[in-house]
Amino acid sequence: MSAPSGRRLKSLAILAGLVICAVLLLTWTQVWVMIQLTDGSQLEAAGEVAAPAIAALGLAGLAAAAALSLAGPVFRRILGVLQIAVSGTALIATIATISDPITASAAVVTDATGVSGAESVASLVSAATLTAWPFVALVAAVLGALLGVFIIVTASRWPGSGRKYQSVRLQNADENSAVDDWDALSDGQDPTDR
Repeated sequence: MSAPSGRRLKSLAILAGLVICAVLLLTWTQVWVMIQLTDGSQLEAAGEVAAPAIAALGLAGLAAAAALSLAGPVFRRILGVLQIAVSGTALIATIATISDPITASAAVVTDATGVSGAESVASLVSAATLTAWPFVALVAAVLGALLGVFIIVTASRWPGSGRKYQSVRLQNADENSAVDDWDALSDGQDPTDR
C-alpha cells in the first residue's frame, strides 16, 4: 500500500477542517443543558449561552481551512498551529460547560426568573442535565487539535498553489504584456509595430 499523495493529504486536511468546524457551529445552535428549577419549571440553555465562544472559534477554523488551499509551506504550518490554538480554546470552553453546567446556563435562569448572582441562581436550580451536544463539541475540538498536528506534520508534502495565486509573475523581457500594449497605445504608439 503506497503512501497518500501530497494532493490527497492537502484535500483531506481542508475537508476535515471544514467538517470539524461545521460540526462545532452546529453544536453551538443546539441545546446543551436542560435545567430543572426548584418550582418545577424547566429551561433549556443552548450552546450560544452555555459556550458562546464556540461560534467565533468555529468561524475562525473555517477561515483557516479555506486559507490552507492557498498557503505556502511555511504559512501552512502557521495555520496548523492556529488550528491547534482554536481547537484548544474550543476544548477549554466546552470543558468549562461540562464541568459546571449551572454556571454556564446562569443567563437563562436569570432571564426567566430575574434573579442574578452565582449563589442565588444555583439555589433556584434543582437539577442541570447535559445533553449530548457538549460532548459532540468536545470530540470535534479534540479532532480539530489532531488535525492541526496533521497539518504541521504533512504540510511539506503538499503541492504548491497554482501560479494564478502568486503575487509576482516572471515574464521574459522580450515579451510584451497586455498592460505594455495599453501603455504604448496611451503614448500614441502602435504596439503591433514591434
